[in-house]
This record gives sequence, structure tokens and C-alpha cells, in this order.
Amino acid sequence: MPNTSDTTVNFEARLQEIGARSVHIGMVDPEGEFRDKLVSADKAKKLAAASYPFCEVLYFWDIAEKAYKDAAFIDRPAKIFTDTVRKFPFAPDAAVCLADFIGEFGRLSPRNLCLDLISQAADLGFDVLSAFEFEFFVFDETPESLRAKDYRDLTHFAQGNRTYSLQTTTLYGDLLQGLDEAMRTMDIKLDAIHTELGPGCFEAPLTYAKGIKAADDAMLFKNFAKAYFSLNDLTVSFMSKLSTQLSGQSGHLHVSLRDRAGNAAFADPSAPDGISRTARHFIGGLVKLMPELLAMCSSTVNAYKRLVPGAWAPTSANWGVQNRTAAVRVINDVPEATRVEFRVPSADTNPYLALSMCIGAGLYGIRNEIEPPEGSAENFYASTPAPEAVFPRDLGEAATRLDRSPVARELFGAEFVDTFVAARRFEYAEYQKHVSEWEIRRYLGIV
Repeated sequence: MPNTSDTTVNFEARLQEIGARSVHIGMVDPEGEFRDKLVSADKAKKLAAASYPFCEVLYFWDIAEKAYKDAAFIDRPAKIFTDTVRKFPFAPDAAVCLADFIGEFGRLSPRNLCLDLISQAADLGFDVLSAFEFEFFVFDETPESLRAKDYRDLTHFAQGNRTYSLQTTTLYGDLLQGLDEAMRTMDIKLDAIHTELGPGCFEAPLTYAKGIKAADDAMLFKNFAKAYFSLNDLTVSFMSKLSTQLSGQSGHLHVSLRDRAGNAAFADPSAPDGISRTARHFIGGLVKLMPELLAMCSSTVNAYKRLVPGAWAPTSANWGVQNRTAAVRVINDVPEATRVEFRVPSADTNPYLALSMCIGAGLYGIRNEIEPPEGSAENFYASTPAPEAVFPRDLGEAATRLDRSPVARELFGAEFVDTFVAARRFEYAEYQKHVSEWEIRRYLGIV
């Protein structure tokens, strides 16, 4: 392990290489939002060498910054992760890096949890490789116009868009190229950018990365895509379900393991389906635990509007080789790229939590040699699942399932589960107070 002075020297060298006069330090909250503090490069160096205390309120307020706990909200010990320094994409003399809580309070951190599970995989002899792919809508709106319109009757960008549209990507090629360049500045590589179903709808699959970098890339992509489109007087949305007329937005996660020799641990060319015993056990753990851990990857009220019949999304735990209706799709085109595609998360997922859930459940399956149910090529959208495979119907039910799961506490720690469940229950309680337009139109003047 490098000592503190070594990491500080490397940090300073990297800032000098970038030519950074300022540094955007990001603490990532449980919703996956990059909470930015801009400091001079000199101050960043001092904080990296000493400590970076930060207010604990990040773990005790909701997505609307409403506190759900009475407290003094003291500063807690945190540190700058000096190995996360990247070039800031919107200024020539700035850098960006991540910080996080440490010590006992750090156990509440999704990123720290993800790091721990990646370390557990290494202890079993595996490197974790993964990549997210995000669908998102772009609106011809600004924060001011969104509020002026009360978030209704919004103007979609690229209204004539069609799926895989040459016309849209040609017409707006400069805008999309600019997004790609902004991400490449931060060493985030996109496999592609293409249009999806709906006006102003796009998809960006990220290139796979090893370890925590994949989740960091995904978190930074979403946060900096919002900033990029805002700079162009546009608004991007990663909401799971925007309306009943539009398709849901997915955040599919691809995961594979490699052994210490660099071989694909999920591949076995001698097996009929090309899937190794390790892969089967990983799938077995993920399919078994998925319903009780669902709140980890589907942590918003809105996420459950997508996980319903007819929305092109799974509603139960199942798997199949090359089956896009499955919750877990095995992709085995070539042995070295054999992987699982976890198709449950939506675009609003917290990447650290989704990856933690997938690794934790998969390693549980490997350790306990859990055989999955028979994989299938059937249309799971039209099938009747086993009762134990059915997903919770909403965030409230999902939070209760997670709270009652002994395995969740074994995998993620009681402190994390208790705090996360409390936050999900508060979010769901806020939703239950709300009266929707649908209810008013359906009942007003009739009942």
C-alpha cells in the first residue's frame, strides 16, 4: 500500500500535468448526485495531505434536500481519493476528483460499500469488470422554463426522432460529438451514442472498466451530462418513467469476472451454453436475492412505474441466454466477452448501489454454490412467474423486503441497511402524501 506522502505527491503531479489551478471536489450522496465544492489547487493539495471533513447531512436529507432527521449535522471525517483525479471538461485549467467519508460513518457510503465488495471479489480471486448503459430524454427547456411551465407541456428536443435514427444523429451530430468529447476529457469512453424510442430519446453505452472506475464513470457521466446539456440550454432527464405515453429509461448493467490469470471466469466453451460453473452460481445468487434486494438498484418511487407489465422491463427474477425479456440476460457471443446483463436498473439508479447489489448477490451465489432455476428463451413479459420471484410492487414494499433480509445485512452491513431503508421509507412516505392529477381526474365530481 502506498503511504500518504506517496499519494499526495502523485496527486500533486497529476494536478500539475493537467495544469489545474482549481479542483472540483465531489462528495457523492446516496442519490448518486455529485455534490461539488470548487477550491484552488493549492487548497486541494492541503486537503489531500490532511483531511477533508464534510457535513453528515448528505445522509440525512432526501433528494429535495429536506432533512428527515433532527441533528446538529456535524462534519464527519472524509478524505480525497487521490487516484480519482480527472481533467474537468468545461474549463482548461481545472480538475475534478472524488472524496468520501471514512471511518465508522463511511460505512453508510454507497461508494465505500462498492469498494468493499470489489475487494471481496479479489479475495476470491476475481477482478470485476462492468459497464452501464443509460437511456435519457433531452428537452428543449432550461431550469427556468421548467419551473415556469410547472413541469407540464414541456418541449421535447428532436421531436421527430425515431429509434436508431440517422437523421437525428446527423442533424445534431455536433451536439452529440460535444458530449462524447466532454466525457473523453474525463477518461469516460462511450461505446456509442444512438437514438432510442421517443422524441429526444438517446442511449449511451459506456465502455467497460475494471473495479470502481466503472461505477465512477457512470456516476460522472450522468452528472456531467446534465451540466453539458445545461450549457447548451437543454435539459436531460434520467427519470425512470416520464409518462404513460413514453417508454421507460433503462440503466442496464453489464458485469463479468476475470480470474487472476486474466481469463473470463464466466466462460466455459465446453458447456452446452458456454457458461461456466462460476457464472451459473453468480446468476443463481442474483436471481435468488433480487426480489429482496431490489431497493438497492431501484431506489426511487418512479423506478417502480417502469417495473410493470407492458413497459419493456422485468417484473420478476429470471434469466436466459440472449433473452432480452429476462431480468438477467447472459451474453455469450464470444467466450472472452461472456457476461451478465442486469436489466432491472433504470436510468435513475445509483451506479454504486446497483453494482454493489449485483456483486454482493453474485458472490453470495458463488460462495454458497447456488444453482439458478432453469434459464429460458421464453417471453418472460407474458409468463406467470413463481411467487418467490415476483418483485415488490413499490418502493415501500421494496424497503420492507430489504429491511427484513438477513442476507442484506450480511452482505452490506446493518448500519448501511438501516440508514438506507430509513431514507427509502421517508421517500415513499413523501410520495404517499401526494395527490396526483390521475386521482383528481378519476375521482373529482364522481365519488
